[in-house]
Amino acid sequence: MILPLATPPIGTESQLVIAPMLVVLVAGVGSLLFGRWPRARIGVSLAGGLAYTVAVAAIDWYIVLAPDAPGIATYQVGDWPAPFGITLVADGLSAFMLTMVAILGIASLVFSTRMLPEIDRRSYYFPLFHFLALGVTGAFLTGDLFNLFVWFEVMLMASYVFVAYYGGPQHTRAAFWYVALNLLASAVFLLGVGGIYATTGTLNMADLAQRLAAPTAYGIDPGPVVGLLALLLSVFAIKAGLVPFQFWIPTAYRAAPPQITALLAGATKKVGIYAIIRLSFTIFAGAQVGVSLEAPIVGTVASGDSPTAFVGTALFVMAAGSILVGGIGAVGRDSIEGVLAYSSIGQVGFIALPVAVAATTASAELRHLAIVAALVYALNHTLAKGLLFLAAGAVRSSTGTSQFVDLGGLAGRSPPMAIAFFVGSLALVGIPPLSGFFGKLLVFDTAARAELASIVGLLLVGSLLTIAYATRMWNRSFWGARTTAVENATVDSVQVGVLITLAAVIVAVGIGFELVYEFADAAATAALDGEGYIDAVDPTDPGDLNELDETSDGNGGEHA
Repeated sequence: MILPLATPPIGTESQLVIAPMLVVLVAGVGSLLFGRWPRARIGVSLAGGLAYTVAVAAIDWYIVLAPDAPGIATYQVGDWPAPFGITLVADGLSAFMLTMVAILGIASLVFSTRMLPEIDRRSYYFPLFHFLALGVTGAFLTGDLFNLFVWFEVMLMASYVFVAYYGGPQHTRAAFWYVALNLLASAVFLLGVGGIYATTGTLNMADLAQRLAAPTAYGIDPGPVVGLLALLLSVFAIKAGLVPFQFWIPTAYRAAPPQITALLAGATKKVGIYAIIRLSFTIFAGAQVGVSLEAPIVGTVASGDSPTAFVGTALFVMAAGSILVGGIGAVGRDSIEGVLAYSSIGQVGFIALPVAVAATTASAELRHLAIVAALVYALNHTLAKGLLFLAAGAVRSSTGTSQFVDLGGLAGRSPPMAIAFFVGSLALVGIPPLSGFFGKLLVFDTAARAELASIVGLLLVGSLLTIAYATRMWNRSFWGARTTAVENATVDSVQVGVLITLAAVIVAVGIGFELVYEFADAAATAALDGEGYIDAVDPTDPGDLNELDETSDGNGGEHA
């Protein structure tokens, strides 16, 4: 039950848009200034994490969920109007994504205070943590493509350090490949952004959507959009870890600290999914470009007058490959982190498949359902995979290992940890009434309504693989006779408390799914409402441009 909150003063919604970014920036700078005082640094970091959660909750309620909520709010940085200034936009889609970051971020932050030795608390870990969150937050809120690139880079710079954090040979190797791949992706991203600007004359997302929907009025050719969108899709697929761009995930996820890996898998991976949804449906869907492509792996033919048909075709192939590669790879791993890393590849395929359906269907109702399915599944993946990666960190912290050969009997050694891990595993499998059940049900429902028998079969195979590796991971780690490492384990109560809290959230999401569905429904509506996005940002329309041409000369001065 949601208690009614006081309605904020008129205009406050625009201030709420920038609040999460300001909070996390202050927390990052504050924790940097208190580097010589570890306890003060931890206090500032925790306060910042809590304030960030409150700021995101305020956006959720006052902008999206309240009875009189506007549904979307904007903040024009420096009071420069769109499309000339920097615009921040909070709507149902960005708020939904920010909520996932807030939940997992505060859990990872509290976990970090117990996982790090004293010397690491004096390092740059906490400032980097907040700047990672800043990059993710900026990517979800930005209203133009160039700043999406900027916030991607802020997020990546912090993650580079975390992948190489422990400094061993394997960590350095993982960081090298992670940096090399992402630098290449950044170059492609910048090339795509430059091409879009050269083609359309703008990078503001709302202005871009408006120009693509009426190319004649702006004198542009929307034809190159398909190729440029292909460049951006490859970049976002790398960030999301979709096949064939998944090869960096296993090494990077095993190299980073587990509490950071939880954030990478549960939050930063979703930035790629968010960007695909935002650009495909809010921005590029209005472009009139004929597309007819075949996806032979899944037996579908995508055709239409929008570049989203291309996106859907590519996503079908990448999602199918991800489900199979991730599931099969996870079954044969020999450690908890190894299983979870490959599982992340497979699970993102379950998120991408309904997005592919949405991009290729002609039914508005099915498109909406597909986006809802993708968002609900993404939420469950954030909660379940975040919990499991943190649990892997707790296991390693208490026993000194996460290798299956050295584990066994953890359920008897720490029943609360075992319960939390079990809940996370069941959510990943999709057992009712947990959050994973509804996500998987919606994904299956989407494929069934689209009458894609091959996709339904693929989802069944992926679900069976999930059951196989989740069961094996549980049996090898928590069941059976206790090993020496488990017998001598020292379990941290705060770490276990974080795990139990996340497990309770997973259960609560399942029991109170009606509210979660309402939120996801609002997010899907926002993603598909390009006109509402344009109206909220209010870029210059063709009439304004014509009027400007008539009242000013070429140097910006008025005619006599």
